[in-house]
Amino acid sequence: MFKKILIANRGEIALRVIRTAREMGIKTVAVYSTADRDSLHVRFADEAVCIGPPPSPQSYLNMANIIAAAEITNADAIHPGYGFLSENAKFSQICRDHGIKFIGASPEMINSMGDKASAKDTMKKAGVPVIPGSEGLLSSAEEGIELAKQIGYPVIIKATAGGGGRGMRIIWKDEEFEKNWDSAKQEAAAAFGNDGIYMEKYVEEPRHIEIQLAGDQYGKVCHLSERDCSIQRRHQKLVEESPSPFITDELREKMGAAAIAGASAIGYEGLGTIEFLVDKHRNFYFMEMNTRIQVEHPVTEEVINFDLVKEQILIAAGVPISGRNYYPTRHAIEVRINAEDPYNNFRPTPGKIEYLHKPGGHGVRVDTHIYAGYTIPSNYDSMIAKMIVTAQTREEAIIKMERALGEFIIEGPGLKTTIPLQIKLMQNEDFKKGNFTTAFMNTFDINK
Repeated sequence: MFKKILIANRGEIALRVIRTAREMGIKTVAVYSTADRDSLHVRFADEAVCIGPPPSPQSYLNMANIIAAAEITNADAIHPGYGFLSENAKFSQICRDHGIKFIGASPEMINSMGDKASAKDTMKKAGVPVIPGSEGLLSSAEEGIELAKQIGYPVIIKATAGGGGRGMRIIWKDEEFEKNWDSAKQEAAAAFGNDGIYMEKYVEEPRHIEIQLAGDQYGKVCHLSERDCSIQRRHQKLVEESPSPFITDELREKMGAAAIAGASAIGYEGLGTIEFLVDKHRNFYFMEMNTRIQVEHPVTEEVINFDLVKEQILIAAGVPISGRNYYPTRHAIEVRINAEDPYNNFRPTPGKIEYLHKPGGHGVRVDTHIYAGYTIPSNYDSMIAKMIVTAQTREEAIIKMERALGEFIIEGPGLKTTIPLQIKLMQNEDFKKGNFTTAFMNTFDINK
């Protein structure tokens, strides 16, 4: 087992790893930028090393500084959390070269799934359903138009190195193609340094359903059921839940088997997630694979009563998994709470928290790094907390979430959060009935 783990991340996920590591008797090292010197993960770790100024490229994305911090503290493993370097094949390789265990996917696995076009081809060969589209990257708008005529409009073009909706455009007819092609390539090049574009049939009225996976170095892969992540704004998730109100037992078995087949095809080791689009007829299609732990992992932890971070560390240490699949025994819902003003186009509102009250009660969990007196920096993602509720039924979980949100108080000069939006979502009749798709937020009005 590892003696000391460096957490190459910040905020709530760094705290999450520190807590589990401490329960396992493993020492921890926090790294931090100067903007995060007062963050809780710095206080709670056994050691802490400053790795640079606030901008991410100079701190949390600075591979040389992170490796140096691991070496001077004698850390024998690095946990990357999510975001930042968690799916960076180069960083995974550098850890390997320095004899430090990367608690995540190998560089080969990251590369095989990181490029969405090649990932789709890999899944297709493994027998996983994929959305009809281009075989690899498109060479021109003219090629895209011809293919769109074959598979039928609407289509969606995507950046092969993309994420978060950047480099992505929905096209409904020939006349719209060239303009969207040009803007998608420009956006992709600026965001990712790669303007490669591929195309798929656009799935109308889709659900975004993901399957949580675990695989060990001995060839065993299992699934830990699904999460429904359909409530999202501009491709950023707002609410996640398990089990999905849309998924049947039969479909869960089919999707779980497909996800295992896909992960097994690349000999996947560690925690990962395969994301699917599911249409209104319950046909499902591979979308992408995330080779890391996800923001919404607590949802799965709550419904199967399982510590995924502990499992991730054990797998990295060479401990075999049981190999059995897990299924929800309860219902859990997670909401992401951001320092943003939902009444003002979600404008970020960093600043000092003067008063904080976190909700409690049976089945209420809050994962956060904030506290009264903490200053939310403007340099990073605006998510400041995740709240997860668990109950016997979905109806009970929604009631519990609305109650808990009403108790969650975060106040400071100019500080706004998305709590009012989340309350409105829990009160929405269509949400309560499970009548929603990934387009739900396009027409949602917080003022109603």
